[in-house]
Amino acid sequence: MIELTKAEEEIMHVLWKLDNAFVKDIIDVLPEPKPAYNTVSTIIRILEKKGFVSHDAFGKTHRYYPLISKSDYTKQFLKGFVSNYFGNSYRQMVSFFAKENKLSLKELEEVRKLVEEQMSEKISKSKKGKEK
Repeated sequence: MIELTKAEEEIMHVLWKLDNAFVKDIIDVLPEPKPAYNTVSTIIRILEKKGFVSHDAFGKTHRYYPLISKSDYTKQFLKGFVSNYFGNSYRQMVSFFAKENKLSLKELEEVRKLVEEQMSEKISKSKKGKEK
């Protein structure tokens, strides 16, 4: 998947939040200092060329909407992130964040619980597969 620039990502986050919007609506949601109308319009056209956004035309104005969900983009982004920075090892990534971010005991317990839940699901699926 094509990676987005910071500016493109910022616009996508607004579109994911609003579902669809005119350039003016997007600018209204962006933090200060607000970018120029033409800047946002240009970024949206780039997002269209990249296949992330499309539009409905209303005369000379356009209402834009995302073509990819935030969830799908996040999955693809994280796959690339783990591949590029952690040699495709989720274990290395989790270890890095556990050490570098100095996770609290509560946060580590939450991670452990999530891992245990995933392990239980995989074991259950594995047992069902062997029964067939």
